[in-house]
Amino acid sequence: MTQMRQSSASAPGRAAAAAGDHWAALAASFLGWTLDAFDYFLVVFCLTAIGQEFHKSDASMALAIGITLWFRPVGAFLFGLLADRYGRRMPLMLDLVFYSVVEVLSGLAPNYTTFMVLRALFGIGMGGEWGVGASLAMEKAPPRWRGVLSGVLQQGYATGNILAAGCYFFLFDKFGWRPLFFIGGLPALLALFVRFRVKESEIWVKTRHQTWHHLLESIASHWKLFLFLLLLMTSFNFISHGTQDMYPTFLERQWHFAAKQRAVITAISMCGAIVGGTLFGLYSDRFGRKRAMITALLTAVVVIPLWAFSPSAALLVAGAFLMQFMVQGAWGIIPAHLTELSPDGVRGFLPGFGYQCGVLIAGSVAYIEAVFARHASYSLAMAATGGTVFLMAALVTAFSPEKRAAQFGERN
Repeated sequence: MTQMRQSSASAPGRAAAAAGDHWAALAASFLGWTLDAFDYFLVVFCLTAIGQEFHKSDASMALAIGITLWFRPVGAFLFGLLADRYGRRMPLMLDLVFYSVVEVLSGLAPNYTTFMVLRALFGIGMGGEWGVGASLAMEKAPPRWRGVLSGVLQQGYATGNILAAGCYFFLFDKFGWRPLFFIGGLPALLALFVRFRVKESEIWVKTRHQTWHHLLESIASHWKLFLFLLLLMTSFNFISHGTQDMYPTFLERQWHFAAKQRAVITAISMCGAIVGGTLFGLYSDRFGRKRAMITALLTAVVVIPLWAFSPSAALLVAGAFLMQFMVQGAWGIIPAHLTELSPDGVRGFLPGFGYQCGVLIAGSVAYIEAVFARHASYSLAMAATGGTVFLMAALVTAFSPEKRAAQFGERN
């Protein structure tokens, strides 16, 4: 009887500890992605100012965005392998420190060439964070709430954009672009939180590979799934980077808005992203991942005229909010969807590497839009790009398998 009472009494304690553990993992992954995006979007906001100092055009500076995206698969490859071989926590801590140091050095770059090298190195760090953080958070999340928690996690990207907009709004006119990058050293402190508050994934402990040979063999055996994830994430990265990366430049060139106005409108659009990502994540828990993503993508097509060709500033702001509501509504489901599709033994590697290889292919979209805008307008360039990629992403999603609320640790 005594043993039964002790077991019964300890059950609530174990449940509370498990809940605290998955919230700590979600917080660490969310903040890591937030600060990663913050560092990335500083370049987006400061693009024209950096170009003026280095005497480069918008198209040349758009390559700084592109080169970050192109090197993200390298980070996903390296840190993803480490995550499946040695656990999620240590690679995440190493990655946080690495990209923090690179971001600070970007603020000290003496010329365009050095800046480009540092943005390539930052891409390695940025590429490593998502896959490791998403696998850690989703493996700990309760299956029935995985969609909405996925939406929360993915909106770290939008939150980072808002933080970058805030820094740009309050600090750029006073201090210029370089000091903003020094703030990018903050993620290194998050490594301490991971070290002391986040526990290792029990799913990884249960299913880990004992040798590098077994790990690489397992990855190779899932090549068909990787190719599908690559196609899916290429289309999704076209829609996010095609609607976000050149948007501040669109507001400057097309609407002639000042720096603070651009920051405010972008921040409002990211508020839409946070709401949309969370609500569509919740929707996907009830009605399915594919249905939620396709609904968001097709609705985004309808929003394009308001987003790109608004006749007034008020309607432009409404269009910006609704566009990112739909874009990140679709994106918010991705962490849950990709981790559910990926087998236990390669979950640290496969979703992140597939995601970042998609970035590699889609990373040219900002440059394409900038070149297109030279011969037409930013409105036409972004609208044509958006309409094409939304429909492409919806079509690819329609052919996706789905394993909503899959039980991790019970399959190979």
